[in-house]
Amino acid sequence: MAKSMTKSQIAEYLAENAGLTKKSAVQILDELAALAYREATNAFTVPGIGKLRLANRKARIGRNPQTGEEIKIPAKRVIKFRVAKVAKDAILGKQVRGFQSDAVVTQSSFATIH
Repeated sequence: MAKSMTKSQIAEYLAENAGLTKKSAVQILDELAALAYREATNAFTVPGIGKLRLANRKARIGRNPQTGEEIKIPAKRVIKFRVAKVAKDAILGKQVRGFQSDAVVTQSSFATIH
């Protein structure tokens, strides 16, 4: 399995394809991440990628798998990410209007570009 792209590689790719400097591309990535963290309580959508949101889980009864003993699992807040249908279709190879599966950049295709 190929390794995922690093932040530096993503910034370099964006800089080349958008006509930006690498420093500007890194700043955009940092600002996008900061905005997502701040807005996740309301739900943060990245068009074509997915939606990040905060969810509350109720308290429940679980089992210790080693002993079978019932244990109480407390309520907690979790972060959920739902992948957009467009992203699923593009990654799984279905043709999507405006997006094509071969447009998805992977580590191996990034290496062949350079």
